[in-house]
Amino acid sequence: MKKTNRTYIGGQAVIQGVMMRGKSGMATVVRDDNGELHMEAKRIKSPEKRKKWMRIPFVRGVISFALSLVEGMRALMRSSEVAISDDEEPSKLSKWMAEKWKVSLGDVITGIVTFLGAVLAVVLFIYLPHLFTSLISDAAPVIGKQESIYYNLIEGGFRLVVFIVYIALTLLLPSMRETYRYHGAEHKTINCYEYGKDLTVENVKKCSRLHDRCGTTFIFVVLIISILVFALVGWLIMGVAGMSTGSATADKAILFLIKLCTLPVIAGLSYEILKILARFQSPVLLPFKAPGYLLQKLTTREPSNEMIECAIMAFEKTLDMDENPDSPEKIFATETKLSKLLEMMTKTFAEKEIDESDAEWILSLTLGIPRSSLAEERVVSRAECAKILEIYEERLTGRPLWYIIGDTSFYGYTFKVDERVLIPRPETEVLVRQAVSSLHTGDAMLDLCTGSGAVAVSVACSVAKDKRVSITAADISEDALAVAQENAWKNSANVNFVKSDLFENIHGRFNLITANPPYVKSSEIATLPQDVREFEPHIALDGGVDGLDFYRRIAEKINRYLVRGGMCILEVGEDQAQEVIKIFQSLSRCDFAMVVKDFSGVERVVKIGF
Repeated sequence: MKKTNRTYIGGQAVIQGVMMRGKSGMATVVRDDNGELHMEAKRIKSPEKRKKWMRIPFVRGVISFALSLVEGMRALMRSSEVAISDDEEPSKLSKWMAEKWKVSLGDVITGIVTFLGAVLAVVLFIYLPHLFTSLISDAAPVIGKQESIYYNLIEGGFRLVVFIVYIALTLLLPSMRETYRYHGAEHKTINCYEYGKDLTVENVKKCSRLHDRCGTTFIFVVLIISILVFALVGWLIMGVAGMSTGSATADKAILFLIKLCTLPVIAGLSYEILKILARFQSPVLLPFKAPGYLLQKLTTREPSNEMIECAIMAFEKTLDMDENPDSPEKIFATETKLSKLLEMMTKTFAEKEIDESDAEWILSLTLGIPRSSLAEERVVSRAECAKILEIYEERLTGRPLWYIIGDTSFYGYTFKVDERVLIPRPETEVLVRQAVSSLHTGDAMLDLCTGSGAVAVSVACSVAKDKRVSITAADISEDALAVAQENAWKNSANVNFVKSDLFENIHGRFNLITANPPYVKSSEIATLPQDVREFEPHIALDGGVDGLDFYRRIAEKINRYLVRGGMCILEVGEDQAQEVIKIFQSLSRCDFAMVVKDFSGVERVVKIGF
């Protein structure tokens, strides 16, 4: 069967999961001991966006190899942090390191394992073959010295044997056999997509677990190319150039270091060869692919349905990130540094044009610490991180933070908020402050367009101890009134709520009328930030063509509802204050008007006396 969907996506098995890497993103999916799936997805720089010199053949191979190595190791280490379910309390060592050194035990282990892995690779695949061949050469001079082709062929043969023996030994470990099953799931999933089949568990199961772009095949190609390159280097350096220190030990050391330096050349050449082998399906190339396929028979095993689900999820997320620039990143919930978590969240919010301060609020509220304390380094536990990321990822969808939290602070009081009402803004506190200072014992107040009840409830709570004030709050929305009523109960505020389209169902006269009506121009609704235009109720935003419709309607009837000497206090949009004053001067019998600026120096509140 011919492959119909060519893809750049490749991957690797990780601890109890699969990592897939595409042009623009990479995703790792891990199933923990409790059977729950966890995903981490991040953006990477597309090859097309790299500098021109980085896309040159052979050079691109070195860069791709280095990036794949680094990202692959990182994904492997990250998967180990979430694969084991964390139902127990952190260990004493973990707590001590977090409190004493402000570091995560997982980060320390990851660093040590990465270093030891690199050292082990150099020892196993470069130093030992070199050592064994040197010993044989000393015992059998007929083989020749380091510049001899026979010497390098034997050294390469040793390297190949060490690699195969290493793989064979790993098969003795149950954990590695499980990893090889995930490796099989990764190959099968990519093959399923490339053959144009729907990515279902049943379809993936039927596909081959062998793939042309496998890392095992790449390593085999690297080993073969290294034999040829090392032989050429030995011949040129020691034979043609005649480079020698006079000491056999020193010569061996110098040649060993030179061979280390040729690894980028080997990686680049191997990458181009593998790219050619993967591109064409001709039977002529089968003899060249066969050794890699045979090795893949060792490093892949038939996966379970659950393993295939991991691979499919990782592949689909990576594909989505390649095709959709807005596909959100995700992160594993693991023990981590507070500064690292804050930096990641702030950076992502900035890229998504989300208020960066939301990152601080999420951490502050979840960890129960003031925002000012976020500069003090500490280790965030896995459980804390999980709660933080749950809010963080929902915020990335555009949903306002305070809807996610469920409440917000306003004028020192806590108010429930959701999609039924606008989120109270700090600038509205200026209106509340002016209202509180204008009321006297025995006064009656009417709050129009009350929404969440923020203004009415805050005023009621603020004057309750010193002044006997009657407060009525009105709104056209029954949903908004339900939220406002709940906020009155929550804050023990005595407020009478009325369903009314402005003055429609209002009776009596009042000493003070307040309102924070809709004042956004209809044409500007679409230009508002995503969290406002997509989640907050438009009925509480849309003020008509010029944003002043509600002010006109209030001005037309306000004299019927204000006592002589009464006052109206209104919140207005930026640059609307003077226009609102003109409206009241022309439509109502007002005596004076003044403007109060908010904390940013914007003319935010208009006070009109009657």
